[in-house]
Amino acid sequence: MKKTVEEHAARFSEKAAEYDDSKSDEYHACASLVIDYADPDADDVVLDLGAGTGAIALAVAEDAERVLARDISEGMMDEGRRKADERGLANVEFAYGEFREPEVDSDRRIDIVTSNFALHHLADDEKREAIRVMAATGARRIVLGDVAFFEDPDPGAPFYGPEVDDPATVGTLVEAFTAEGFAVTAVERVHDQVAVIVAERGAALADR
Repeated sequence: MKKTVEEHAARFSEKAAEYDDSKSDEYHACASLVIDYADPDADDVVLDLGAGTGAIALAVAEDAERVLARDISEGMMDEGRRKADERGLANVEFAYGEFREPEVDSDRRIDIVTSNFALHHLADDEKREAIRVMAATGARRIVLGDVAFFEDPDPGAPFYGPEVDDPATVGTLVEAFTAEGFAVTAVERVHDQVAVIVAERGAALADR
């Protein structure tokens, strides 16, 4: 991680009010795919990590039983709470949580884990640890949208900020999911440096 958790939290809190209006077309396309692939049932509990202002959490809340939205930035979560109130969504819980410590009770049922444009702030070994934590929730499906490399990026035109971001290759992320016993059922190429990866447990696949 190129910055500490506290430094990332402060950076995002500072720009929380303008965050939604500052995002790229690729970000929105990625978020849309994450929402589509998450596809919760009415009795599903969704854990959204790096939830930010709620782009994923608020969208899937309309179909899920409950959404546990976790982020490190109070400013971003305040924006998410405000939007949830505006939309009359009472089934979304915004609370502090990190990828490797999402602050979810061990006996809490989690059916689906989502994350969009957040995991790339971690180093590759930290990403693997985060994916182990996601898998340990017992979720049947994990949907990750993130900055990730399909091939060597053009150093002269990075989609990410090298000073704060540390994207992995798509292959590294796929291997991390399969190491935890998941089957990767979809990889969407939004941009040469943006991917959506869908991972499912064997039992979930058998039920489809």
